[in-house]
Parts: sequence; C-alpha cells; structure tokens
Amino acid sequence: MLGIVVASSAALLTACGGGSSGEGDVTGTYHAQVVTAAFPTGQSLGQTSLLRLGIRNTGDKKIPTLAVTISVEGGEGQASTLPFGFRDPQPGLAQPDRPVWVLAAGYPKRAGDPSPGGATTSNAKTFSLGALKPGATTEWVWKVSAVEAGAHTLLYRVGAGLNGAAKVKTAAGVVPGGSFAVNISTSPPDTIVTDSGEVVPIGKAKPQKP
Repeated sequence: MLGIVVASSAALLTACGGGSSGEGDVTGTYHAQVVTAAFPTGQSLGQTSLLRLGIRNTGDKKIPTLAVTISVEGGEGQASTLPFGFRDPQPGLAQPDRPVWVLAAGYPKRAGDPSPGGATTSNAKTFSLGALKPGATTEWVWKVSAVEAGAHTLLYRVGAGLNGAAKVKTAAGVVPGGSFAVNISTSPPDTIVTDSGEVVPIGKAKPQKP
C-alpha cells in the first residue's frame, strides 16, 4: 500500500482564489498556513498520483494573489525550468530539462471543481491560485504521473504576488512550505487515480463521462 505524507499545520497552505494571475504587483506581508499537504511517498513508474495542498489565510487582510512554487530538491532540480523535473548536466543535450513527474493537462485545479484549471504563470514552477480572503481556506490538486525512477524530494513554498515584493509568513514568522520524500520504483503500478480523485485498482476504474 502506498504511504501518504500529511504535513503538519506549521508546514501547510491556504487559498481562496480562482486560479487567475491576480494582482502580480502586490506588496506587503501576509499571513497564511498550510493546513493540508498530501502526496504518496511510494510510487511506481507510470503511476498517476495526486498532490494536495490546502492553504488558509490566517491574517486580517486579503491576499491579492496566492502563489505556490514547486520544484525538485537539489541543484539539478533547482536549475530546471520544470516544476516537477530536473536539469540533466550532460553537455550538448537539445532538451536538458527532464521530468520526474508529468503534470496532467488542466491541473492544478481546486479540489472538487470539475472545470479545467491550470493557474500557470510566466514562471513554470509558480502557480497563481488567485485571491484569498481573511479566514478563508482553499485546497488545490495537482495530478501527476511518475516517469523517472529513484528517490526524489518534492518541495513546495507559498508566496504572494508574482514579483517578489509581497511576502507570506506563518504565525511563527517562517515561509509556509514543506517537502515530500518520494521513492519511485520500476515495478508496475497496481492502482490508478481517476479524474474524480478516487484511487482504485487497475481495471476497476469506472469510465469517465465525456
């Protein structure tokens, strides 16, 4: 059975927006907390999994643009332009950026929302989740498929705005975020994640409505 890491409240997120780019030029310091963070720690090549992040605005003012930045840990992961990938150091490669996970089209999206999402920005690693009112909480889902075997650590960090002028901190004064240590094996997966987010044995998935 796959293990699921659920982050503690000190490492959790908050949001209430609609996935638009929002106000990219906001300034100031805002307060938020990650309240849900889950991702399978044991995966197989070709397996589809869901990354879930829930974020709450714990401050007294609206966060105009909630942003989440995702990357793979390590120098090669930080150097990559892909949120779920790494940069191959071999010289002369036509495409040095290699995915560890492939993000499904239309993701991320708000949990429970059947409409297509996306929330992309000019920085492929940063996703804009829209505005978040004081006290409001939102949960977002990234649907990914593992394509690179081995041990990988996925990092996530919560921010505000898209230009670095706005900051988000927890009540303890640290940037909300966390990590998942994931082992991707070469053995075939025995489960699949449906579009509704249900984890079912392969061959038992119900056909999805068009």
